[in-house]
Amino acid sequence: MKGIILAGGSGTRLYPLTMVTSKQLLPIYDKPMIYYPMSVLMNAGIRDILIISTPQDTPRFQELLGDGCQFGVHLSYAVQPSPDGLAQAFVIGSDFIGDDTAAMILGDNIFAGHGLTKRLKAAVKNADSGKGATVFGYYVDDPERFGIVEFDTDGKAVSIEEKPENPKSNYCVTGLYFYDNRVVEYAKNLKPSARGELEITDLNRIYLENGNLNVELLGQGFTWLDTGTHESLVDATNFVKTVETHQHRKIACLEEIAYLNKWITKEDVLNVYEVLKKNQYGQYLKDVLDGKYVDILR
Repeated sequence: MKGIILAGGSGTRLYPLTMVTSKQLLPIYDKPMIYYPMSVLMNAGIRDILIISTPQDTPRFQELLGDGCQFGVHLSYAVQPSPDGLAQAFVIGSDFIGDDTAAMILGDNIFAGHGLTKRLKAAVKNADSGKGATVFGYYVDDPERFGIVEFDTDGKAVSIEEKPENPKSNYCVTGLYFYDNRVVEYAKNLKPSARGELEITDLNRIYLENGNLNVELLGQGFTWLDTGTHESLVDATNFVKTVETHQHRKIACLEEIAYLNKWITKEDVLNVYEVLKKNQYGQYLKDVLDGKYVDILR
């Protein structure tokens, strides 16, 4: 499976923070925001990743992340000239996807929770076996801001509506999507919405109407954060700091994920430690290498 991180957009809701940089390069506690969605793809076992961003920001991501070898992955880059919809990522990335299945995550989304890796790998398996698509639902208090899923009495998804005036549930579709290879053809045939965008909700609706959409609900024990406002940036930083302080495990430590997956060696991690050893992130890597933590959070 191939992975896509959509890290474009103008970030106007975060002005003046994002007037000269991408919001996905802003810090969430001790890491750039893009580390968090990248960690989700890596935890799903995806090693071939395309980062799509704006013409001005793409070089900045390349400078930060390079070709990904330090994380045991292969990174490619593509440009989205203007924010013409989330589903456009599959048009831009069609050559990158080729004949493979594809996952996409939004660059400002953070996911955390015990057992998340198991669910991610199940979504990969679902797509790879030709069963269609998997999206993740999450309870929200303001459903009019999201794509909302309606369920029947058996808990089966029966409709998806983008930013409804009268929401039929409080479960939104989060910014994480797993698809079989048909997604490229579907995306290319989408018609722009009234606001001129290729809507991800329209893409998901195709799978739903064909009976090929699995909606996996993230319930108690899971956290999903959409870091698109000043307030949510603070919430995300506080959440990550609190979890890491009390659980003594890092969220989205890419070197740790790669090391535990045996994608990089102990020597590779030590090289990063030498650069970062003056702060707690570097010390954490040393503790990982010393076997201080038992890997029970996956």
